[in-house]
Amino acid sequence: MTNGSLSLQKKEIFVSGVKIFYGSQTGTAKGFAKVLAEAVASLNLPVEIINLKEYDPDDHLLEEATSKSVCAFLVATYTDGRPTESAEWFCKWLEEASSDFRFGKTYLKGMRYAVFGLGNSAYVSHFNKVGKNVDKWLWMLGAHRVVARGEGDCDVVRSKRGSIEADFRAWRTKFISRLRALCKGEKKSCGGNCKKGKCESNLHGSQQKDLASHTQDESHHRDPEEEEPCESTSEEECGAEDHQSLNSVVDVEDLGKIMDHMRKEKREKEQQEEKRSLGKIEDDERRAMITPALREALTKQGYQLIGSHSGVKLCRWTKSMLRGRGGCYKHTFYGIESHRCMETTPSLACANKCVFCWRHHTNPVGTEWRWKMDQPEMILQEAIENHQNMIKQFKGVPGVKAERFEEGMKVKHCALSLVGEPIMYPEINKFLKLLHQCKISSFLVTNAQFPVEIRNLKPVTQLYVSVDASTKDSLKKIDRPLFKDFWERFLDSLKALAAKQQRTVYRLTLVKAWNVDELQAYAELVCLGNPDFIEVKGVTYCGESSASSLTMANVPWHEEVVRFVRELVDLIPDYEIACEHEHSNCLLIAHKKFKIDREWWTWIDYNRFQELVQEYENSGGSKTFSTKDYMAKTPHWALFGARERGFDPKDKRYQRKNKSKDISGC
Repeated sequence: MTNGSLSLQKKEIFVSGVKIFYGSQTGTAKGFAKVLAEAVASLNLPVEIINLKEYDPDDHLLEEATSKSVCAFLVATYTDGRPTESAEWFCKWLEEASSDFRFGKTYLKGMRYAVFGLGNSAYVSHFNKVGKNVDKWLWMLGAHRVVARGEGDCDVVRSKRGSIEADFRAWRTKFISRLRALCKGEKKSCGGNCKKGKCESNLHGSQQKDLASHTQDESHHRDPEEEEPCESTSEEECGAEDHQSLNSVVDVEDLGKIMDHMRKEKREKEQQEEKRSLGKIEDDERRAMITPALREALTKQGYQLIGSHSGVKLCRWTKSMLRGRGGCYKHTFYGIESHRCMETTPSLACANKCVFCWRHHTNPVGTEWRWKMDQPEMILQEAIENHQNMIKQFKGVPGVKAERFEEGMKVKHCALSLVGEPIMYPEINKFLKLLHQCKISSFLVTNAQFPVEIRNLKPVTQLYVSVDASTKDSLKKIDRPLFKDFWERFLDSLKALAAKQQRTVYRLTLVKAWNVDELQAYAELVCLGNPDFIEVKGVTYCGESSASSLTMANVPWHEEVVRFVRELVDLIPDYEIACEHEHSNCLLIAHKKFKIDREWWTWIDYNRFQELVQEYENSGGSKTFSTKDYMAKTPHWALFGARERGFDPKDKRYQRKNKSKDISGC
């Protein structure tokens, strides 16, 4: 009460709301934005989620400096360290503005922001590059960071908390805690403008005052070479707060203890990294490859996951042959029984992120095995059991043939091509040996990035190498490999293939407008690896994916694939076109050594192979065998030019309604 009247003071608002900007390619950043918005809303603050693709920084970014709002940026790093397509324009504008004298170093003064980057540390040279750049550019324009940048890591091994989701949760907790403090009008002890290696908030008394006055003199001309935004991540900042308790000022006497503790943590981290690089981490210390989020995503896609890094899934051609509707191209080319084929992998991880990956890049990536490892006996046993359980679901289904259902319960072939890079699995040779002991043939596919492992590989029924492009530039564009020396590894893998005595195959996937005009280069690669067979297949469009720019326009017609194959064969005189599977948009080129007395012998005598591989094992590897020792005659209907176009006449071809021709492949 003042002079008998009530004086009402207007409550000051320190935070008017939160704007969450996201740049996402696969939807992860968008999902995180929604989760963060829910957390902000719990503080009774207005919140807005904004797709950077729909935001014009030229018109609106300056408004954030005067609005009393807090801006959170969730940005992912895409191929070669570039921004996602949705964030390209925003990042380009921000980069140019940060180095344009017309904007100046105080253009965004008053803007409060926080950045969380999404990346994968397997891409060492540009891990979270976009998040770091957005953080730096905003700082260079005078904006004020309210919380240290968070860095989410998809690599479960190197992620500080085991998954990108856990990394985000830790940063979100920090952000919300800081937001609460800002709403109360509290000032941050460190504004993020400290010089490298110095934090004025940690100094005491008169030292802090002297530095404060010095900082004010320099604040109007921050030089990015002299003063950079704090490079600490939210994890490091949390650790600092643990040491400082809740006090923003630390006594000089305590600095020694704090620094000793931080040095100790740093040494432990470096030792852990050294152990990891030398492969000395015990298996029980390693993390599982399959995170809860990855498990959920792959399960939705129909995978039956095994242990911590393997999986099995029922191929659509297995279902088709159970119903007498035809087998896959391997049935036509090599005589496998599609209804008895198990599609599996002992490693969901891969060293590439191919644009035509039919798994939409939900699987992890890596250049070496750094995860917890399951034993091959367990993987094989559970793979067979899961496969059989999926076959059981077809009992009684209309059209399923009883005899094929019974045969389908006994696995005869294993296609190690489900997803990932099976050759990365450290016990791949033991796994193959177990397959052969169970009288199961092996079809192993590798992406030509592990030449040493190819050389060390024991005999398989048929070894594939994916040859997705014939030049360094196109291979990088299509496969998007992790290795810096990917081209050298690719060529060395082909040389390693040439030394194999058992059946070898080049698998060419044609992507229209990307790799169909490199005939001479393909011919040179054939001479390098000298494969027994070359499968040429039109790319399969598996639906729209935010992780790939592939469209139906990139899928070649079957006639276009045939034309490519004819032109390629003209350049490699030791090969001819042998077989065709029109339904899969696929043709087989075979070495002439498989044409005996004018008849093709591309099929496999599977019983004979099992005899030979067991003799090899029993002799300790001294009794070797070659491709000609287990070949079988190819039936007429499978040959190129036959009326059946590769469709087994024992089955009945099924055409979808209102669809006269299916060239989508398998």
